[in-house]
Amino acid sequence: MTTKYEPSSPTDADPRELANKRRRDFLDFLVKSSSSAVALVAAGSLAACGGGGSDDAPTAPAPAPAPTPTSTPATFAFGVASGDPLTDRVILWTHAKVPTSTADVALTWEVATDAAFATVVRSGTVTASESASFTAKIDVTGLTAGASYFYRFRDATGASSTVGTTRTLPAANAASVKFAVFSCALYSEGYFHAYDAAAKSDALYALHLGDYIYEYGSDPKKYGNGNIPGSRVASPANDIVTMNDYRTRHALYKSDLNLQAAHARMPWITVWDDHEFANNGYVNGAENHDPATQGDWVTRKNIAAKVYHEWMPIRTPDASNLLKIYRRFDFGNLFTLHMLDTRIEGRDRQYDNFGDADGGIGRYFAGLTPTAGGVRPDASRQMMSAEQQNWLTSGMNASSATWQMLGNQTIMARMWIPGSVLATVATDPASAQVAIGAYLTAKATRAAGAPLSPTQTALLDPALNPRLPYSLDSWDGYPAQREAILQTVKAQGKRLVTLSGDSHNGWFANLTTLAGEKVGVEFAGTSVTSSGFEGAGLGALASSIDGSVLVPQLGNAAIGAGLGLIDDMNYCNTTQRGYLLMTVTPTQVKGEYVYVTNVKVPAYTAAIGRTVTVAATAGGTAAPVMA
Repeated sequence: MTTKYEPSSPTDADPRELANKRRRDFLDFLVKSSSSAVALVAAGSLAACGGGGSDDAPTAPAPAPAPTPTSTPATFAFGVASGDPLTDRVILWTHAKVPTSTADVALTWEVATDAAFATVVRSGTVTASESASFTAKIDVTGLTAGASYFYRFRDATGASSTVGTTRTLPAANAASVKFAVFSCALYSEGYFHAYDAAAKSDALYALHLGDYIYEYGSDPKKYGNGNIPGSRVASPANDIVTMNDYRTRHALYKSDLNLQAAHARMPWITVWDDHEFANNGYVNGAENHDPATQGDWVTRKNIAAKVYHEWMPIRTPDASNLLKIYRRFDFGNLFTLHMLDTRIEGRDRQYDNFGDADGGIGRYFAGLTPTAGGVRPDASRQMMSAEQQNWLTSGMNASSATWQMLGNQTIMARMWIPGSVLATVATDPASAQVAIGAYLTAKATRAAGAPLSPTQTALLDPALNPRLPYSLDSWDGYPAQREAILQTVKAQGKRLVTLSGDSHNGWFANLTTLAGEKVGVEFAGTSVTSSGFEGAGLGALASSIDGSVLVPQLGNAAIGAGLGLIDDMNYCNTTQRGYLLMTVTPTQVKGEYVYVTNVKVPAYTAAIGRTVTVAATAGGTAAPVMA
């Protein structure tokens, strides 16, 4: 999916890119100045969290360390961030280092109700140490629900970080919540315009659903390196494997000014997917991990998790197990957000990762087809552990919120494409167009109540023209566990909304059981930069996938009517990058698909490409309204 590598350099007329390049050079110095012996040690604690971490912390500001005129100020090269808000607390994060030194940096943190810090409500001290890559995190407690705050860090010389704004979760009576949703930000694929656009929006929170970083090196043959804009080249140049590799890559991403702005603007709730570790990862390995050259997978996995917890504003649910990050957030009575880990914590090896000539389809059908006793052979296959599945379903059952929302890495909807189309779409575009036209015409004919020809009848018969999943790395590759979860949601009578990433395309789909019963809906956002179907020459498929190509014949009734290649698809966009802007109220969930014009150039504009609104009904959701 890459093209000829043609590196370019920033122009003198692009001060932002020049600033980015200077920052990258500086971050390389900051990270690599740590002694290699320490940097490669997998053990080590997270940043200290002392001072002000309890509810009885004093409200008066703690005194800042006395300035030392001869001291060298620390630099805060990667900005500030906040995350994992609750009604009374939030995580604050920064990175502080004295140039040419590996000494600990003592910091004072302050939380205020005003930008001038005239009214400081919480303060304390924390240390940025080499053992945590000079990152520092503090869990600030004793805050007010639904309130906005300003925060900053200062060192002993008086040097200060930038000022960030954050917010606690709302109280039970919240009327509306707006948040941004991101996924898949490949540094070498383009500029992080989506982060900049979201920072300028009225979103109060952010969700990142994974692939915050990518593990690939700068080899032109690697994904995303075929058309690198400016000087956005991966550092280090190799696929990241060691502790220092992962730290350097996280530092590269956080050197981006747009990402810094989005972090400083609002609290983030994040979860990893595969590229924070290695492509198409699972419990015991990954497609992009070679034990012969890259060592033990468990070692690499533990290193990646440790560095993730260092560099992200995440509260660690279990300090003894950094691989366990699924957790839950209650946004008043509006919705409960269940942040899942469907990648690392319990996932079995993907069907399409065994090297089968048919890409794993045979294994898929064998697992999905019930035995004579009605048992599906793949009933024990899982994307998450039984422990996490029970945590999810019991948590939804216990929640009294109007909506149950899943922060989910990969597409959950049934993305089944008819075999007559899938067999040709990637290999023979001309034949694929004929196959698509024949299939959609058959669907439109049936929808209009007109008689079907024998050929059309055969095309619409799943036994003769089976629907095949286009990605076995998504929930389609684990249908039994998905079915169990959806059946539980159905029995509970919950209103389910899944928020998903990973695919690099924008989708809105129904969540249905294997029998076709609608249980919920899925908003899947496009990527920040990573190429979608258009990267494989399939960008023109969108209108055929969701059936909107039939609007000229059937009018707007074709939209959301299941008349596309994928029965459950109501909307898709296969060519643009951006983010989702979600608004949740007691009566509806609204998703605005915000797209940016071009991630390959520094200048951009952003606009809403589609708005989808889903209303709450008794025990479920109403049909979506799209505009």
